[in-house]
Amino acid sequence: MASFNPSDPVSDAFRTAVSTELDEFLAARRTQVLEISPGLAPVAELAEGFTAGGKRLRPAFCVWGYLAVTAVPADPRPLLRAAASLDLLHVSALVHDDVMDASDTRRGQPAAHRQFAALHTEQGLQGDAADFGQAGAILLGDLLLVWSQQLFTRCGLPDEVVSRGERVLEQMRTEVTAGQFLDILAQARPSLDARLRPDEVMAQVRRVVEFKTARYTVVRPLQVGAALAGAAPSVLEPLARYGSAVGRAFQFRDDILGVFGDAAVTGKPAGDDLREGKLTALLAHALRLAGEAEARELAGMVSRSDLGEAEVDRARTIIVGSGALQAVEDEIAAATAEAVSGLAAAPLRPEAKVALENLARAAAERTS
Repeated sequence: MASFNPSDPVSDAFRTAVSTELDEFLAARRTQVLEISPGLAPVAELAEGFTAGGKRLRPAFCVWGYLAVTAVPADPRPLLRAAASLDLLHVSALVHDDVMDASDTRRGQPAAHRQFAALHTEQGLQGDAADFGQAGAILLGDLLLVWSQQLFTRCGLPDEVVSRGERVLEQMRTEVTAGQFLDILAQARPSLDARLRPDEVMAQVRRVVEFKTARYTVVRPLQVGAALAGAAPSVLEPLARYGSAVGRAFQFRDDILGVFGDAAVTGKPAGDDLREGKLTALLAHALRLAGEAEARELAGMVSRSDLGEAEVDRARTIIVGSGALQAVEDEIAAATAEAVSGLAAAPLRPEAKVALENLARAAAERTS
């Protein structure tokens, strides 16, 4: 049975309930694709494998957006299925993201395109294994996107209720795709622009954070849930303000973990953000604040896929010494405080305010 505990809004019981809905849905999809061809077994296996993990934050924000408006429904499973669909959408984005970033790992296992490439090699297939891997991963991501919409629309809530949430989901899908393009556009600009045009670069970084992360991870999931519950605009607006602040804190923590995180906990090697050339707030601050020589040294490490551990350690030293790490920690603290303080006057149910405060801290203080 799902737990809707405001003191522990992403409890083990809640995550298990979401996982159960995803497992049941994907088991039916496995049967469907295997009827098309046994050759689709790897696709089903990877869909299940990558969906099995995760923090379940998006489903949690969706559920607590609903509970900000009304009480727990007598049968919570349709709501849980609707919320769980957001994690299928997220895994779709991760699979595509890993192809674009040429990432090797995801959630402690080889990225989907690496696994498809290995399958090509193991089976002695013709053509280039890497090309096959990328094609397979793109199609897996597409399929997960289709399935996420299917799970949402068939969640079991009345059609008119689903329609309210779907309108918000349409915005969410557009925004995250636009945000992803803005992200690759930011990665393509010279790293030292962060030093030469700091205000312009930070504005670009914050725009990416708003559309790729904040609206996608927090604002829209909250509003999907609230819309399902029939929320008025007076509820959606404060949820948007709260979500934008929490989303910033979430992404800035992600920026730190991308360089300083424990690979055994995050599931990705530390330093991958540097290897992939991600223009994060952390990197932008470091390039702006470091001395001239150190800034150029750090810029020379960006987008180098062969960056070794010693060089990552050196990058960490430059980032800490510049004051960038502390600057980002201060931004995380400020964004979290902004989100929490805004809940006080918001027209939300009291238990939801408690849950959202705890979710804000969970997003900001996470280690993976």
